[in-house]
Amino acid sequence: MSVTHTNRRELLQKGALLAAGCLAGGPAVLRSAEPEPQADPPKLKITGVKTYLLQHKLKRPFGVSVSVPLDQFRKTLLVKIETDAGLIGWGETAPVGGARGTIDDQIGPRLIGQNPLEQRKLWRMMWGPNFGNALAVAALDMAINDVRGQALNLSVAELFGGRLRDRVPAYASAMNYLEDEQPEEQYPREAEQLVKQGFKALKMRIGRYPVFREAAVAAAVREAVGLDIKLMADGNAAYTLSSALQMGEVLHDLNFEYFEEPLPQSPHYAGYEELRRKLPLPLAAGEGVDSRGSAKELIDRQCMHIIQPDVSLCGGIGEALFISELAALSGIRCIPHCWGGAILIAATVQTLSLMPDPHWGFPTDTPMLELDQSENPWRTEIVKEPFQLKEGFVNVPTRPGLGIEVNEEIVKRYAI
Repeated sequence: MSVTHTNRRELLQKGALLAAGCLAGGPAVLRSAEPEPQADPPKLKITGVKTYLLQHKLKRPFGVSVSVPLDQFRKTLLVKIETDAGLIGWGETAPVGGARGTIDDQIGPRLIGQNPLEQRKLWRMMWGPNFGNALAVAALDMAINDVRGQALNLSVAELFGGRLRDRVPAYASAMNYLEDEQPEEQYPREAEQLVKQGFKALKMRIGRYPVFREAAVAAAVREAVGLDIKLMADGNAAYTLSSALQMGEVLHDLNFEYFEEPLPQSPHYAGYEELRRKLPLPLAAGEGVDSRGSAKELIDRQCMHIIQPDVSLCGGIGEALFISELAALSGIRCIPHCWGGAILIAATVQTLSLMPDPHWGFPTDTPMLELDQSENPWRTEIVKEPFQLKEGFVNVPTRPGLGIEVNEEIVKRYAI
């Protein structure tokens, strides 16, 4: 480039700066066109990655349609990330699929000495050596973002661009099958109690008994709570295509919001495309997706009206948010699955605060939080301020990181 052209470009830049200063009503300040060097990220190192397998013996065995026998214990897997600055981050996932071994033996040791603020680098590294164990990545992703937020004095929602909403609507995930209880009496009674607690939406488990019997149970629940309460049903993979369609007709007539995962997830949500086309009410599915890739496959196949990625199963907060954006591009709603303790609830609430509404109109179908109401001590005991329902909503924590304070003594009490 000639000297004349170079001087002309510099003159134009200086003229623009001078004009901007005059228009702003203040003195023009000429600065060098050279970019200022970027500062290195603050020095912070991961010094420890620990896992805790928690177990609690249930006072009353309970379960879903396919829980044979009913569950006697409840378990979860927590991960703790320690740093040289004393900051601690927590994550949670299901203790299945080799998640603990993948963390303890594969990913955890590689995180030691790494800077948790380099989240993109660590995200890629964690997926690399684990053969796609999304559960392990999910727990670590939560913990890394918890630390990252504390180090930067930002909530997780602020780390990902800022909240779209300060509170999220919640529904009670309840009405499981209980030992020595008949759903005809238990479900309506439980539904009435939940409405008195302030819930505006409820989900019940079905599929253990024939359609004609559970049709009467669903009708009794609707009669108990009235038409102003949203009702959903989770089939937990206990139906065939024909029986799911029969039950779907019943739920549609009773004005249920959606029918969740009536067919088996494996292999690859087979049959869901046809069920979606024929079902008279919205079909929800996808709690088993293990990445944005598997979610995209289901979305492209049009397997559901509502996709349900679980932050603890699909690879973490960023992955669930990515899936929600993919779903929005195809006109599919996103209502995350969430069935765990306070750490998973916190991560899900932060994610929900970031998720877009499914359209630009008045937001009557904002993504909801699934708030498990079954016997679960780490939903209430392991954090100093458990999540509270207020007028059907849960507030989004604004404190740094996940916004919760974990009581490690309680964690160790349940650890095995």
